[in-house]
Amino acid sequence: MSDERKRRTGIEGMDVLKEEILADAKRLTLDDSFSFRCHRQLACFNKCCADVNIVLTPYDILRLKRRLGLSSTELIAKHTVRPFSKDQTLPVVLLKLRDDLPGKPCAFVTAEGCGVYEDRPWPCRMYPVGEASARTEAEPDAPEFYFLMQEQPCDGFSETGTTWTIRQWKEDQGVAPYDAMGAEFKEITLHPHFRRGGSLNPQQMEMFFMATYDLDRFRAFVFESSFLSKYEVEPETVEKIRTDDEELLRFGLRWLHACLFSEPTVRLKAAVRAEYEERIARQRATKAEPGR
Repeated sequence: MSDERKRRTGIEGMDVLKEEILADAKRLTLDDSFSFRCHRQLACFNKCCADVNIVLTPYDILRLKRRLGLSSTELIAKHTVRPFSKDQTLPVVLLKLRDDLPGKPCAFVTAEGCGVYEDRPWPCRMYPVGEASARTEAEPDAPEFYFLMQEQPCDGFSETGTTWTIRQWKEDQGVAPYDAMGAEFKEITLHPHFRRGGSLNPQQMEMFFMATYDLDRFRAFVFESSFLSKYEVEPETVEKIRTDDEELLRFGLRWLHACLFSEPTVRLKAAVRAEYEERIARQRATKAEPGR
C-alpha cells in the first residue's frame, strides 16, 4: 500500500485505502503472530500519531468525552471533523488533527506519548493491527480479517523478541469493551439494507448521528421531547439510560433498527401506531381519488 495513497484525507482517501487492503493485504487470523514493540526510545515514537485518518466509533466518542469532562456535543465540535461525499451512506467521524502545528499531530499526543492513553480510540489501541470486512451482497457472511499496517517506516517491527498473536495483542491493549460495543454498531453499518445499495436521507443521517455519536443530545431528545409518550420503552431501560452512557448507546442502536429498517426492536405505542396507520390510509385514499 503506497504512502501517497495512505496520506489522502477524507472519504476518498479512506475508500482508496479500503480497496487496497481488500486487494493486497495479507489476511491474518486471531492466531497468526507478528513481532512488534513500541516505546519512547524508538526514533519514530509518536510519528504514527500525526497526519493520519483516525475514524472514530460511537464508543470512542463516549470514552473520550468522559475522559475529558466534555459533553458529546462539545467533544464533537472541538475534536472531530465530519467529511462528506456524494456516495456516502453513513456519517463518518474523524479525529481532528492539529493543523496549526508542523506534521498535523493528534491533539492528544504529548512528548511522553498519548495523553488519553487509557481511553484512546479503537484504531490507536489496535495499531499496528487493522481489521477489515469483505462482506458484500454476494458474500454476506464473508468473515472479517486482520492485517498489519506497515505503510510508513516503523521501528517497532524491528524489535525482535517481542512476538504476539493477534488475540494476545488485542487482550493486552484492552480492546474487548470496544469490540463488544463495536459488534452492536456493525449490525447497523453492515446491515443488508446498505449492502443492497440502500442509503439514508439527510434527516435519517442526522438521526443516526445523534443516536450513536452525540449521546448527550440524544438523551435530551428522549427525555425532553414527546419520545417516551410515543414509544414503548421498558421502565428499567428508562432509568438506566438517564445516566448510563453505554446503556443509552445500546438503546440508540435498538431505536435505529426500528426507525431505519422497520425492525421490531423499539415499538410505537398502540394508540400512536393506530393514528399513524390511519393517517397513511387517508393519504393513500386521497391519492387514489380520480383526478389526483
